[in-house]
Amino acid sequence: MAIIIGQSIGRYQILAQLGEGGMATVYKAHDTRLEREVAIKIIRHDAFPPSQLERILKRFEREAKSLAKLSHPNILGVMDYGEFEGAPYLVLMYLSGGTLKSLMGKPMSWREALRLLVPIAQALEYAHENKVVHRDVKPANILLTENGQPMLSDFGIAKLLEMDEGQTLTGTGVGVGTPEYMAPEQWTDKVTEQSDIYSLGVVLYEMVTGRKPYTADTPAAILLKQFTDPLPRPQQFANDLPEDFENVLIKTLAKKPEDRYASMTEVLDVFDALLIGKKPRNYANTVVSKPLSNDDGRTIDQLEPLPQPKKSFNWLPAVLFAGLLVAAVIIIGGLTLLAPGNALAALFASPTPTRTATLVPTYTPFPTFTPVPTYTPMPTYTPVPTYTRIPPTERPAPTATPNVSPTPSGPRFTLIMNAFCRTLPDHSAPDVTAFYKDTVFPILGRSPDNVWFLVKINLAGSRYPSCWIDQYTGTTSGNMSEVGVSTP
Repeated sequence: MAIIIGQSIGRYQILAQLGEGGMATVYKAHDTRLEREVAIKIIRHDAFPPSQLERILKRFEREAKSLAKLSHPNILGVMDYGEFEGAPYLVLMYLSGGTLKSLMGKPMSWREALRLLVPIAQALEYAHENKVVHRDVKPANILLTENGQPMLSDFGIAKLLEMDEGQTLTGTGVGVGTPEYMAPEQWTDKVTEQSDIYSLGVVLYEMVTGRKPYTADTPAAILLKQFTDPLPRPQQFANDLPEDFENVLIKTLAKKPEDRYASMTEVLDVFDALLIGKKPRNYANTVVSKPLSNDDGRTIDQLEPLPQPKKSFNWLPAVLFAGLLVAAVIIIGGLTLLAPGNALAALFASPTPTRTATLVPTYTPFPTFTPVPTYTPMPTYTPVPTYTRIPPTERPAPTATPNVSPTPSGPRFTLIMNAFCRTLPDHSAPDVTAFYKDTVFPILGRSPDNVWFLVKINLAGSRYPSCWIDQYTGTTSGNMSEVGVSTP
């Protein structure tokens, strides 16, 4: 089926081809009814087995309706769907910022990589809570807005292409996805939430090292490497990676699903901890199921647990015990020498026998002192992050609409979701009010830890001319070098 530029598909006029893959072709189009630009993903007609075409079209319609119900700031939702000359298509929001794939190829800062992937992890967390697994997380499916905000696309496309009774379009029992980013269990079509965690880990690995963990000429060779080869250690390609970051990355890429994080919520918790400089929480007592490889060919049989804080040792009980023990030895030795029948005892014997008879019974030896059981060293470190992330499902409902200029001059902060603005840069501080997504604020300053922005507001009847807002709830624009540190 050939699509000609300028051709109309229903109310959508094709403007240009944006890309083509093994399963679908993406076009830029104009919605003549709503007068806006959209992206149309048309599933390739020749990708369907003729005997399964009718069944797949029915499944496509059912799954497209289910995916259209997903509503999240970082999910490129389904706006419409249909069929053109026997091929199903989806209509999606058009983003002009390109994809994350355009930023790959060379290592980037681990902080920048986490900043880009936190919104994607939040989108996956929301989808998993709604019993939807993406199945094909990769850089090409992470789109960027004009401001560089990432959004996850192609949600559930792999499931749309899946046939009944364990079969897929790629063959019986073989999962649909991109080989370099597929979890080992996905090759046998055993897809879980941990499969998306693995794929997100591959993307993060590629972002910070500039390469994928496993590459080969054929999908079968990639599968063999995943099951047999140890994971190349990330610090081998980026030696400035913190140990805590590397441990988190290795756990997301564990070969067995049960050795990875239990949920995307746990992944977000450790990502947040790394970004604010806290020790990530040690989830479960699992380790990587295969050894890691060093650059010199050696192997590490297991991922060692995260280092625990050193316990300070109190020497006072030990010194007291040693002193008392020496005193006891001297006393007992002296009594032995003075015992009856000993030559020294004859020299020191008293003419009155009753004194020697009463000496031994009145002595009580030291063994009643037991200092070891009473010493209980208490660890003083509690590795629990103090940062509290607001889950996407608990975003506040706005209670007021600020009277803020739509295009303020200078540095600006634009909300990407509904969010609270607080009196102090702390999630436990009282909130001034909640604001709608896409609200734009002038930035007056930033907190010393660079987690909060002080923004200017103009609410009728409010005694607060400004308030603090979490930087992870929006994006910045303008000359940020003008923003200085503000003390609460």
